Amino acid sequence: MTTITTTTTTHASLEPRQLRAARVAVGALFLTNGAIFANLLPRYPQIKADLGLSNAEYGLAVASFPCGALMAGLAAAALIRRFRSSRVAVAGTLLTSMGVLLAGLAPSWGVLAGALFFAGCMDAITDVAQNSHGLRVQRLYRRSILNSFHAIWSIGAVIGGLMGGFAAGLDLPRGVHLGSSALLFAIVALTALRYTLPGPEPIEPGERSEGGAQADGAPAPRGSTGRLRIVFMMAALVLIAIGGTLVEDAGSTWAAVYLSGTLGADVAIASFGYIALVGAQFVGRLLGDGFVDRFGQRAVARTGGAITAAGMAAALLFPSVLGTIAGFALAGFGVATLVPAAMHGADELPGLRAGTGLTVLSWLMRLGFLVSPPVVGLVADAVGLRVGLLVVPFAGTLVLVLSGVLSAARAPAGGHQG
Repeated sequence: MTTITTTTTTHASLEPRQLRAARVAVGALFLTNGAIFANLLPRYPQIKADLGLSNAEYGLAVASFPCGALMAGLAAAALIRRFRSSRVAVAGTLLTSMGVLLAGLAPSWGVLAGALFFAGCMDAITDVAQNSHGLRVQRLYRRSILNSFHAIWSIGAVIGGLMGGFAAGLDLPRGVHLGSSALLFAIVALTALRYTLPGPEPIEPGERSEGGAQADGAPAPRGSTGRLRIVFMMAALVLIAIGGTLVEDAGSTWAAVYLSGTLGADVAIASFGYIALVGAQFVGRLLGDGFVDRFGQRAVARTGGAITAAGMAAALLFPSVLGTIAGFALAGFGVATLVPAAMHGADELPGLRAGTGLTVLSWLMRLGFLVSPPVVGLVADAVGLRVGLLVVPFAGTLVLVLSGVLSAARAPAGGHQG
């Protein structure tokens, strides 16, 4: 009880500039998380060629990253409670960089797979920790800012990809390139740590009464009925998050294949399916916090689900190159706020220890990325990719149905404007 009181008092006494600094620090952590692994992606072809890997061997090695994330993801909550979300996020950033560096220098398939597995483990823990700390900052702001962090992650991914592509174009040795990027982002992360929120994680509402979903004073559910309600809400939040990941995966895995194969678009034009989705998603995240503050997460998610379902359904019903690109853009914009909203809802579930809801949701959400490609592929082989892409309007409809579990609250008039 003493710890909770101390934590709340400490944060209540934060000056506006300290709170703004904490927000910038979390943004820096999201940026580094997006950039570190993206630096490695442009070097994959060279790694594959240098190691003489077959397509199957290469695919198995790359799959080690999401496998590692699934294996280690559930450990995040305990680590956060023991060491603080800020410290776990920074430590995970440093260790992810080491794994990526080792992958770039791998002398064999086994070392490559092991390094990517380790990097995946650390990335999953970092992801939960940085989102957990971002939610702490958001509660003190008393308005939505989490979507902006995810937009910054996208910027980091672009920066990392450009760095990797530039290094590959110059034929810079992978050790020099990835070692330099690891050092750069380690400095950024360690500097950011100095400006994160002080004190341990809130054990019970504590900070959440500063503006979280429980600020309405509703008591935490108790007894078997309450536990069943928490399970139902968690399941719904997981499905909402998976809905967002299904759309993202459809764009990254199948957009170019559908446009170039089924619709006969030029390869360069076909790339715009994914570009349109990611670009619209980025814009949606930049605008998302303002929408959430004004209309509430529930209304924003419902509208986004409707836009996703209607936009992509129309594109599939009346197939054309431009219409499909527009459909992917509408889908990206529609799902922009879903993962942050589901994370916020899971982290606010009453009766769970700090970080537990967020950890469980993040872990189950990754299953969507793992299961979606083969499922769509099987449907495409059986009845065509156009039918397989019905997963996108299905995801939008799912969100539309389940978004009632999200908060309808709007930002209070006195929310921090820094």
